[in-house]
Amino acid sequence: MNNLKVIILAAGKGKRMGSDLPKVLHRLGEKTLLEHVVETAHPLDYANQPIVVYGYQGELIQQKMQHLPVKWVEQAEQLGTGHALKQTVSHVADATHVLVLYGDIPLTSAKTLHHFIHQTPPDALGIITAHLPNPMGYGGRIIRDSENNVKCVIEEKDATELQLTIKEVNSGFYIIPVNYLNRWLSDIENHNSQQEYYLTDIIQLAARDNVTIHTTHPECYEEILGINDLAQLARLETFYEHRVAQQI
Repeated sequence: MNNLKVIILAAGKGKRMGSDLPKVLHRLGEKTLLEHVVETAHPLDYANQPIVVYGYQGELIQQKMQHLPVKWVEQAEQLGTGHALKQTVSHVADATHVLVLYGDIPLTSAKTLHHFIHQTPPDALGIITAHLPNPMGYGGRIIRDSENNVKCVIEEKDATELQLTIKEVNSGFYIIPVNYLNRWLSDIENHNSQQEYYLTDIIQLAARDNVTIHTTHPECYEEILGINDLAQLARLETFYEHRVAQQI
């Protein structure tokens, strides 16, 4: 996939972490969450530096992470992931595809991302999904039609009781053809419980435009788990220690 641009969304405060420290500066093992993501993502954007979209305590993040080989883009108002990606549009004009990652999903392997990139057709919207044994608290549910095609993603806070029984969740990782990007970002609306612009809405917009929605899966579901609170951080710490021990 030629001229891929990597964008890492890292603007959130992380209220449930119980700390004034920006979520992406919390540590997992010997590195911050953001360092884990950049270390994996940087080789993918071989032509340029990955973009990190920052927001809450952005000056502190840039000060602490000034050693990272990234380009910083500000999201001055935290109005959702769709709004965050919109801040980067002027920086991706020369790219053919955008790969969206997150500063609080630290343990996705390079192998999973390479598979994702190489398996997604160039004219398709690519997403990573996974089936979780207990998906509560870990992302929007994948809604498929009778032919198993992805129709949309329903955020957990907006889902019905029946939709909450679905175990397939959206990682939030996307490969988006740039020629569709501006149109879809302009069409995202904030008619939801949080009044935010959800990037997940691009899936429904892709279905509307008859764009193929291609799904791939990680080697293990822990790779796509985000961190919203200290309990989730502790859970991934255990997984990370086990992974490191296997490599020794």
